[in-house]
Amino acid sequence: MADTPLQITGNRAKAEELPSVVEVLEGATKRAIAAVQDYSQLSFRALGNLATPPHYIQDTLVQMDDVGVGSLPIILLSGFFIGGVMVLQTGAQFVRFGQTSLTGDVVSLALVRELAPAITGLLTAGRCSSGMASELGSMLVTEQVDAMRAMGTDPSRKLVTPRVLASLAMVPLLTALMVFVGLLGGCVASVFSLQLSAVEFWRRAIDILEFSDLMQGLIKALVFGFLLATVGCYKGLTVRGGTQGVGRATTQAVVISSVLIIVADLFLTKLALYLANRVF
Repeated sequence: MADTPLQITGNRAKAEELPSVVEVLEGATKRAIAAVQDYSQLSFRALGNLATPPHYIQDTLVQMDDVGVGSLPIILLSGFFIGGVMVLQTGAQFVRFGQTSLTGDVVSLALVRELAPAITGLLTAGRCSSGMASELGSMLVTEQVDAMRAMGTDPSRKLVTPRVLASLAMVPLLTALMVFVGLLGGCVASVFSLQLSAVEFWRRAIDILEFSDLMQGLIKALVFGFLLATVGCYKGLTVRGGTQGVGRATTQAVVISSVLIIVADLFLTKLALYLANRVF
């Protein structure tokens, strides 16, 4: 008898079995390991491209303008008010002990060692890492990357290396500007709130700094710039799912780069404090 829609037959497909928890965790672990491997390969290849021609200088200058000049307003604005907040918070405690003159020391060390590199990295990641992911993701979805390969151009050399190099050059400069503007904001807050002399504030803020403090902030800025650029490029070049995938990659680029910056900050701080009296 012919099968009918209401007839129960033995040919009905069995319901697929749901994967176990172990299988789900195993699959997630394999995907994470593969992603780390691909990210490492992209990062090392981007740096290795610097040693051999061709070098896309014009593309690098364009990216330096985007990362550096484009991020300048938010860096300067944030740095000024962060320095002012630092003075208000620390000065309120030093007033209790009659040591308001130490405010410049604390604010200077905090900005150079920790606050300026970390906040600059996070702000630049929010602006530039997402932009890199969306731009490269859109190029991948519209098959521009495939067309580039067909014309004999290496996408890693053309797209990734200029962005990484621009971030390595611009993030330390943005960090230095945030330190200066943060000290300027701290000076304004100390003069009007704590009645300190501007000359005394700047003198103590500069005298407290050592070469190891400057190197600690510089190394952090370099590492943070490298992380935000490589993560943004990796997420952009691994987009899946069309235009919706570009949106997901943009969000993931900001989240992952920000988390990596915070995690790397801990290990870099420990390493810098260990090397402070031995190398620097």
